[in-house]
Amino acid sequence: MKLWQKENTVTSDKIECFTVGRDREMDLYLAEFDVLGNLAHATMLETIGLLTADDLAALRVELKAIHEQIQSGEFVIEEGVEDVHSQVELMLTRKLGDVGKKIHSGRSRNDQVLVDMKLYVRDQLTEVVQATQKLFDVLVRRSDQHKDDLLPGYTHLQIAMPSSFGLWFGAYAEALIDDVVQLNAAYRLANRNPLGSGAGYGSSFPLNRTLTTQLLGFEGMHHNVVYAQMSRGRTEQAALTAIASLAATVSRMAMDVCLYNSQNFGFIILPDDLTTGSSIMPHKKNPDVAELLRAKTNRLKALPMEVTLVLSNLPSGYHRDMQLLKEILMPAFEETLNCLDIAAFMLEHMQVKPDLLKDEKYDLLFSVERVNELVMQGVPFRDAYRQVGKEIGEGTYQAPRALQHTHEGSIGNLQNEEIRARMEQELSRFEFGKVDTALKNLLNA
Repeated sequence: MKLWQKENTVTSDKIECFTVGRDREMDLYLAEFDVLGNLAHATMLETIGLLTADDLAALRVELKAIHEQIQSGEFVIEEGVEDVHSQVELMLTRKLGDVGKKIHSGRSRNDQVLVDMKLYVRDQLTEVVQATQKLFDVLVRRSDQHKDDLLPGYTHLQIAMPSSFGLWFGAYAEALIDDVVQLNAAYRLANRNPLGSGAGYGSSFPLNRTLTTQLLGFEGMHHNVVYAQMSRGRTEQAALTAIASLAATVSRMAMDVCLYNSQNFGFIILPDDLTTGSSIMPHKKNPDVAELLRAKTNRLKALPMEVTLVLSNLPSGYHRDMQLLKEILMPAFEETLNCLDIAAFMLEHMQVKPDLLKDEKYDLLFSVERVNELVMQGVPFRDAYRQVGKEIGEGTYQAPRALQHTHEGSIGNLQNEEIRARMEQELSRFEFGKVDTALKNLLNA
């Protein structure tokens, strides 16, 4: 029987299949967090007299046993059981009888799934931040390594001014800092406790929501119980918006790699194990990793709009529409982590070609250097600009390849230490240590 099912009522298999959808599959992602939420809720119920000390002790033993099953990969949602919440309660009731039935006091599946989702999103964002930091470290290290290897800079896909691999790697490193800022905003929205909001209207039991907030390591609670339910969807959307920002950075970088690897550009070399061949052209070394990275991250960029459309025109309160958010969110975290990992691997093993700008086809890249050279000699900028244009037109222009870029963030002054310091500052805003300590304490109580 379902948790919500009344006596002598039966739901047809067709309707059950449609309404449950992929929920049982998606709920396996939430199993660990459902146990944590149950532990916190049971601990709180004992403090307000709805469970005895013996009840709590028994529940803790069984919940920890379920947690061990989840960690070992043995936990399943049985056939005919609707979701992870039903499965956990069923397992508790089988072992403990009426004590297992008591744990749902003061709680609805609405706030139960909400707290599971908050804990899950917080956990997954932690992994994404750590993977982003790994990619950042690769980028900054390679920027330092290739600070003196020049690279053509482009505007409108036409050669523009001298750049460097130091600048190129470093640019994407700094872009990741802004992505981490957005990840932090999403993390903080996930890091608020909805437990105790019930179906969205609270409870007549004297629930101690401050206690469950502390036990689960949340930064704070959603105070208003109606808004706690309204946060369903907003949390997912914020997480996916941050992921979309990160995906946009990686997608653009992947596109650069595709271009730079092509023979027409020829700026980098991808190792053989990062490329594939052709069934008909024996010379081909296709950048399939970069191309798939571009496509996968482009798909991730679309996900916030999917959530927006699911949530469109919903009034306050809970609606079953929100069940579909799991199917959008959960695979996105796996895809994001996979993309970040392969991007770091690709960049770590990519080879950079030196001395690119010695080729005479890049002479015009240095036209601004020639203009600046004249300005330093006292020629007004507009006159210098016209003079160099005339030199180019008449074929008398000579490229001044000796660069003197010294200002902050330029070829000769990458400021990678400052970029590293800013990333460290943004990473320090996360409360990973506080969360880890709270959850360890909850499991070890």
